[in-house]
Amino acid sequence: MLARSLALTRADAVVLASRAALSTSQPVHKRVKTFEIYRWNPDKPGSKPTMQKYDVDLDDCGAMVLDALIKIKNEMDPTLTFRRSCREGICGSCAMNIGGENTLACIRTIDADTSKPTKIYPLPHMFVVKDLVPDMNLFYEQYSSIQPWLQKKSNLNLGEKQMFQSIKERDRLDGLYECILCACCSTSCPSYWWNADKYLGPSVLMQAYRWIIDSRDDYPVERLQRMKDSYSAFKCHTIMNCTKECPKVEKIF
Repeated sequence: MLARSLALTRADAVVLASRAALSTSQPVHKRVKTFEIYRWNPDKPGSKPTMQKYDVDLDDCGAMVLDALIKIKNEMDPTLTFRRSCREGICGSCAMNIGGENTLACIRTIDADTSKPTKIYPLPHMFVVKDLVPDMNLFYEQYSSIQPWLQKKSNLNLGEKQMFQSIKERDRLDGLYECILCACCSTSCPSYWWNADKYLGPSVLMQAYRWIIDSRDDYPVERLQRMKDSYSAFKCHTIMNCTKECPKVEKIF
């Protein structure tokens, strides 16, 4: 009986040893994902935009597209240029077009299908500063034009008196104040592509509405009057790309 047990123990040891040898001899298949990224350098006169490929080991990278971009910049190509800040879907800095959709790189999960590349572009129909960095100047000028702050007709001494709101009045702002001005919605809108110099676009229009319905503001009529032309608001054709592309829409509704 003892001899039989020893024989079985030796046999098990041989099997384990052979398995270990087999596992070390076989190559480890890495999950390598290819990213095709829009590149353009304004410091090179006459240069044209190109798509550059980068291979990233998904087992040595975070789960989000921004993790891959940071890894590429830190370990492969320090010239790759993009904006980023909070990494939590709060600031809107890393807005870009990923796989054909406008979204935030920090909350977009990497497509684990390694058989096809993920293509990354800057936000569409905007001037490009460099690589994945769009020129946001016009967008912010439009935002500034709606005067996005509380305006009172009576003098208000800050710190002496609160501007009260009922719970119902406050509830009207839900789904509006969460906008992070990333411009994903506006740059997905064909009406904005065609008339960006005159049409305010969905993001700024929503911000305007947010201040118009705020019960604490005393100038809703004047705010509406400033947009009373054929372009500012009325170039919206209810295409609804804005709703589809908003990276915050699931969190809002």
